[in-house]
Amino acid sequence: MKVPFNQRFIRSITATALMAMGASFSQAQNIQMDAGGAASITGMVPQAYAQYASREGINLQVVLGQTLTRSVMMIGAGQLDSAVIPPPAFSAMRNGVGPYASQSEQAKALALNVRSITGLPGSTYHAITWADNGIEDWDDIRGKRIYVGPPAGAANMQIMGMIEVASGLTDDDYRAVRAPWGSAVQGFQDGQYDVLVLSAPVGQQSINEMSLQRPIRILGIPDSVIGTPQWVRYTDEAAMSHTVIPAGTYQGQVNSDQSLITAANIMYMGVNKNMDDDLAYRMAKAYWDNIDALKASNALLRNISADDPFDGINAPLHPGAQRYYEEQGIDIPARLVSAD
Repeated sequence: MKVPFNQRFIRSITATALMAMGASFSQAQNIQMDAGGAASITGMVPQAYAQYASREGINLQVVLGQTLTRSVMMIGAGQLDSAVIPPPAFSAMRNGVGPYASQSEQAKALALNVRSITGLPGSTYHAITWADNGIEDWDDIRGKRIYVGPPAGAANMQIMGMIEVASGLTDDDYRAVRAPWGSAVQGFQDGQYDVLVLSAPVGQQSINEMSLQRPIRILGIPDSVIGTPQWVRYTDEAAMSHTVIPAGTYQGQVNSDQSLITAANIMYMGVNKNMDDDLAYRMAKAYWDNIDALKASNALLRNISADDPFDGINAPLHPGAQRYYEEQGIDIPARLVSAD
């Protein structure tokens, strides 16, 4: 059975859900969720979800702009209730590599404590360059400065992998620039890099506003790449999918007559294995019982696929969440069945 998957997002720095259905704040269970930037889907989805969590007696406090590779370690250590988890980050944590190499054994041990609630949509990568800077295709980025995400985030691997499958170029062929998401757009406008690979929902207003100030070009992935062995390996290893930026999406985009294929990341909601089973059950229920309302509430999510509640998940399901899916008659992949 496939479950429809849609969402809605509200912009704010912290979202605290108001209690509904006759419950009071004194009866609510307070939990904190670390999320992405305010303008990203990884930030918007949790904020919108908070109002539906309140209906299940959960007072969800969403803290935006977090480094999610650090958040998943805090979940494993029992220092944080919940977070949006990038699958590559958890994979690296489980293997004690990448951003966790300096604390490898600790990361491996803490990974055993992480459980999942549901898959979540991620954002779409926009490879943006100014229309007048001479970069018209991927080959033109040789020797150029490319923004590839925050220093410690999973986005580095996803963005550089996207560039490699789209062009055949590695980071030896260009200068990878790492900086926090919050400074990405301003750094691009200040000339700190030649290509900005931004994680944002398709149709993001800030991209449209930037394109009206100065014309932009967006680099897409060639159609011929999708489905190749290189693409399949990349999407598996980096937990990615692909989506389309439709023609005419951004007014100041000089190649807006074309619909462009690009990469989109996948996330999931993670918690500690010791979370109360009933609470984990209600977290899954709050999300999926209200999925149609979440999607209908924000136009930025219209094109998001909502077919698979387990898409991208690489941590076992929390038993409470597992119970919810079993009650709905949803088949759970054997790899996600928890031994707890």
